[in-house]
This record gives sequence, structure tokens and C-alpha cells, in this order.
Amino acid sequence: MNNKLVEKLTEKDIKLLSSKQGMIELFRDDPVNIKKALRRTKYLKRLIDLHEELIKMQKWVSEKKQRVAILFEGRDAAGKGGSIRRFIEHMNPRLLRVVALPAPTLVEQGQWYFQRYVLQLPSPGEIVFFNRSWYNRAVVEPVNGYCSQKQYREYMAQIGDFEHMLRSDGIQIIKLWFSISKEEQEKRFKEIRKDPLKQWKLSPVDDKAIELWDDYTYYKNTMFAHTSVATCPWNIILANTKASARTEAIKYVLRTVNYPKDEKVLEMI
Repeated sequence: MNNKLVEKLTEKDIKLLSSKQGMIELFRDDPVNIKKALRRTKYLKRLIDLHEELIKMQKWVSEKKQRVAILFEGRDAAGKGGSIRRFIEHMNPRLLRVVALPAPTLVEQGQWYFQRYVLQLPSPGEIVFFNRSWYNRAVVEPVNGYCSQKQYREYMAQIGDFEHMLRSDGIQIIKLWFSISKEEQEKRFKEIRKDPLKQWKLSPVDDKAIELWDDYTYYKNTMFAHTSVATCPWNIILANTKASARTEAIKYVLRTVNYPKDEKVLEMI
């Protein structure tokens, strides 16, 4: 154990590490890693505080019959799914849905592109979390050749009007882009390939992601330029560190939804 580090611990740090969660984190590693345990305990404490606010927000959305769609976008392995799991961990499952659509069927391919997403939009009093959304056609599809350039241009010409119609109908759209570096993406792919419990996450698209990095960057920047507007902006979440990405995403949503909140509380978290 690092005696110098122990001497630098504040009374607040010691209290945190003496808690039930702090003790769990302390003895998670052998030998004990005080710095890591403290960092992890602080993170989990912040999450608890944020979850309390999320519950308040969800209750307000339900009572006021609001409709909220939260879009989680980003490169492969950016942490979208993990962030959604952290969001909904203590929320009422009856008042939310998580939508992660598979590749479109032949029938869906013959329909208006946005149609299958319209069917998933939130009902009054509901929050819907989209793990990828109608923005697939803005980045993933053109990069990987899943749509023609004609289809891409038509989509880009329609996306603004589509989201304007949703907002006019009372749906609040919150758009999150989880941004990771090329090196971090490579690192995460390697970790996933080594873990038999996570290998299902990989797809042919992932295998080409590093090779097509610059293409993804081009279409991502084009998407931002055309679809990040004052009434419906993109919020970029720096996601190389999963813990900070998750807390920043939650805080952004809490600040964006107009439920009765104490800004001072959010600043302290």
C-alpha cells in the first residue's frame, strides 16, 4: 500500500473509502489500488446523485405527458450501449423504451426511409433511447455502401424537415455523439475480440471501421454541418474515458429537459 498516498487522503476521501461501496472497490484489486478505488467510488457516487435527478426528470416527463427521444450516435465501440444502460439503471422501465433496430428487412427497404423510426417515436409521457437512429443513413450507410449516393442526397435533403415535423408535434429530440480517438477504437476492438462475453458486439462493419476512419470522419462532419441547428443541436461527448462520458451525457440530458431542477445541484455533481 502507498503510504504517501494514504497521507494525502482528505477526510472526505477516507469517508468515501470507508463506505460499503468504497470497501468493495478497495478490495477489488490485489494488491489494493487506493487511487483507482477512490476514483471508482467517486464515479459511482456521482452516478447515484445523477440517477436521483433522472428519476425526478422521468416523473416530470410522465406527469406532463412530454415526449422525449434521445439519440445515441458515434463510431463503433464508442460506448453508446453502455451509456444507455447507465442512464436507465434506476429509471422506471414502464415509462421508457430502448430502441436498437436491426438491418432493415426487404419490406422496410421499399418504404420511406424514416417510416420504421416513426413507429418507434415516444408516446406521451415516455422517453425513448435510440441506440443508433435515423442518422445511420448520414454516416454508417454511405461509408459502407449500404445506400446509394442518390438515396444519401435525398435523405440529407429531408432530414431537416423530418426533425422539424417531430418538434412541431411536441417531441423533444436530444442528439448525442460519442467521440473517441482512432487509437481508443482500436484498443476497444482488441478488448472485445478477447472477451467471449462481448464478441457478439462485433460485426462486419466493425472489421472495416479503422480502415474507413477518414470516410467516417468526412460523413460525420458533413452531418454536423447540415443537421446541428440551434433548435436541435448535436452535443459531442468526449468518450475516450467511459466514466466521464457517461456522467457528462447524463448531465447534458438533465440540463436540456425542462423539468424543475436545481442547477446548483447539477454543478456539484
